[in-house]
Amino acid sequence: MLRLIIAITILFSGIIASPLETVTDDDLMNLIQNEKYVVVLFTKENCEQCDNYENEMIHLREDLVDSINAYVVKAVSSQLLRLYTISQEPALVFFRHGIPLLYDGRLNDEDILTMFTENKEPLVKELTDETFEHLTQASSGATTGDWFVLFYTPSCIECQRLGARWEAVGAKLKQRVNVARVNKYTTGASTARRFNVVDVPEFILFKQGKMYRYQIPKYDVSSFVSFARDWYKNARSERVPVPQSPFDDFTQIIANFLRDNPWVMKLGSITIGVFVIVSVASKLRRKSEPSQQKKEK
Repeated sequence: MLRLIIAITILFSGIIASPLETVTDDDLMNLIQNEKYVVVLFTKENCEQCDNYENEMIHLREDLVDSINAYVVKAVSSQLLRLYTISQEPALVFFRHGIPLLYDGRLNDEDILTMFTENKEPLVKELTDETFEHLTQASSGATTGDWFVLFYTPSCIECQRLGARWEAVGAKLKQRVNVARVNKYTTGASTARRFNVVDVPEFILFKQGKMYRYQIPKYDVSSFVSFARDWYKNARSERVPVPQSPFDDFTQIIANFLRDNPWVMKLGSITIGVFVIVSVASKLRRKSEPSQQKKEK
């Protein structure tokens, strides 16, 4: 009887402690696109810290399956890792409807479970020219709270790699600061011009009618969170400009174009100079023709 109990115990221990399923990059992309919740441990061979993460996730896997019905897998030396973080393995990423959230915390099963179960939906709001002022009330400093906004473009590689980290910032600041993003080139072009956003990524904290630009060269989750909570006090505050009129926005478009294309100003100056010279020469020529005709008579 004792031997039977031991055998059953070993059998169940083996089932519970079975390693995480390893997926290829193609399989992982398919999971992300088709499954609601996917938890991925990015790992590599001969990495003690990676092994520690995997052991933790093996013990946590059943809770994640029971609580949010998530797939829990690992990807070894994956080329996809660089899309979600600048760090090396191990990295833990939670995909919700395909949108990644990078886990940035202690290697602790309770912390991981809490982070994932409390953030099952994407956190970062997409703001546009039409919704920005209505939702943020940035210039009035009114009732919708503080906003930490990332200005990005779809073609910006660094912006793409920030997605999972920016979701993590949203999770850590939840119920304290709204975290959002604005597409500088398309749906948020006018808003970007309003705040004189030139290069991307750019981050601006809007707080009580003031704005603070994040100009720290560190793009990690902890630095962003620290800035939004209290470090912004060390940055220069700017008064939030009111929304621009269509005429002001058009003027700003021209100014930005001339700034980004200085050759246009040079070409314009040369063209005007040539036009003036030709005009003066033409007038002198017309004046000289009657004098010449009088001399001939």
